[in-house]
Amino acid sequence: MQKIAIDPISRVEGHLKIETMVDQGVVKEASVSGTMFRGFEIFLKGRDPWDAQRLVQRVCGVCPAIHGVAAAQNLDAAFGITHLVPHNGRHIRNLILATNYLQSHILHFYVLAALDFVDLAAVADYTGDDADLKAVRQFLDRGAAAPFLPRYEGDYRLTKEQNVLLARHYVQALRMRALAHEAIALFAGKMPHDVGVVPGGVTAGPTADKILAFVSKIRAIREFIENAYLPDLLTVARAYPDYAEIGKGVENYLAWGAFDEDLHVDLGVRQRYFPGGVILDGKLSPADPYKVFEYVKHSWYTEDCARAPAQGQTVPAPEKPEAYSWLKSPRYAGTVCEVGPLARTMIAYTAGNRECRTEVNALLSELKATPAALKSVLGRHAARAIEAKRLGKMATDWALVLKPGEPFCAESKVPEKGVGFGCVDGPRGALGHWIEIENKKIARYQLVVPTTWNSSPKDDRGLPGPMEQALIGAKVKDVKNPVELARIVRSYDPCLACSVHVLDAHRNLTGVARIV
Repeated sequence: MQKIAIDPISRVEGHLKIETMVDQGVVKEASVSGTMFRGFEIFLKGRDPWDAQRLVQRVCGVCPAIHGVAAAQNLDAAFGITHLVPHNGRHIRNLILATNYLQSHILHFYVLAALDFVDLAAVADYTGDDADLKAVRQFLDRGAAAPFLPRYEGDYRLTKEQNVLLARHYVQALRMRALAHEAIALFAGKMPHDVGVVPGGVTAGPTADKILAFVSKIRAIREFIENAYLPDLLTVARAYPDYAEIGKGVENYLAWGAFDEDLHVDLGVRQRYFPGGVILDGKLSPADPYKVFEYVKHSWYTEDCARAPAQGQTVPAPEKPEAYSWLKSPRYAGTVCEVGPLARTMIAYTAGNRECRTEVNALLSELKATPAALKSVLGRHAARAIEAKRLGKMATDWALVLKPGEPFCAESKVPEKGVGFGCVDGPRGALGHWIEIENKKIARYQLVVPTTWNSSPKDDRGLPGPMEQALIGAKVKDVKNPVELARIVRSYDPCLACSVHVLDAHRNLTGVARIV
């Protein structure tokens, strides 16, 4: 057997390592490791519960809005005000979260994943006047590193014209991301790490000027999604049809749902635009947060950290035998589940959601594929693009039902004691925040984030996490250029900022990594 290690494997945000054992070109064993410790659960203890709303958004700069919404819903529940959030507050939260989805999905496809399919040699010798392509070429000419170089070689199948077009759209995608941030800031004050979402609703109400400015910015993003993102996805899918059969993974799916359509205190009853649910062994049922349990046998935490999140604790054990990751192993009813856009799409499709089925079937028709093709690398990319198209429309609709001059936040106060949880889906999947309040201070705070689900290590029974299972059985043509493994892992859009965080106070150099 040959060992292949890629560390880090994530572009832009690292700290994720994969190791595989390959025999005659086939992956037989795989381990996925989060290589840095987070600790938000530790330093939140003893603080005012309102601090959580601000601090947890620092978990991630790419998708802070989802942590803001989850924390707000967590505190809504602990304060007993979930049902009091006004119409404007609910819809503005949806707008902030939807626009964060848009920038995240666009960022993932063009910056974090598409470079695995695009041959930049087609751009290196570009001599035309297109400003966007000249910017890419100049970046390459300077010998720049991430995210363009270094990179694995081989298996690039697009034509020169297609490579050039996707490179041009890469630069345009960065502008769309900036535009999305501007749109969020209209209602949230700033981005990243907004100051708009708070317990009870939001900090500022809508005005006619804000609504019109928001709709205008979203219109430009929608045009990019429909004229660039979706066509580029189809271009890649047609050139790499085999990736509709690669990276299937665990085939159990979990989503809490997102974008509240009502404020029922029971999450299993609450209606959401992206519905929640869980598919286990092909059967769909409502998702129950009380069925989540985190195992730690192969995680660098003490054994008594193996608990349900509501009673969870975080005690590092960096020398622990058998451990190989700073990520815990969350399981739903003891079952390994994938979370993220594919999970949401599979749940909505299985539930018969008309809008989801229409978009999915249209895309599958374009590719002459069946629904089984969704369970793959390309399926994860397709699910994101479909979500982006749907949310571009809904963001406009939600903005136009805002009511200037009406309430946008309910009054609240910190109770002496309280418990709560906020479970909602972000761009990368199911996110849960749990809180326990004593003497008006945080006594316990736990987060179970999307990448912890997907990149989790083996659990106490030795069952590999979703990403590990997707890697096992993969074929690797060239062990020196294992681009196949990179494509599988990046289809999950891992973001270890959400899962791990630490700083060496002495700034010691502990290793040199190659970003590929």
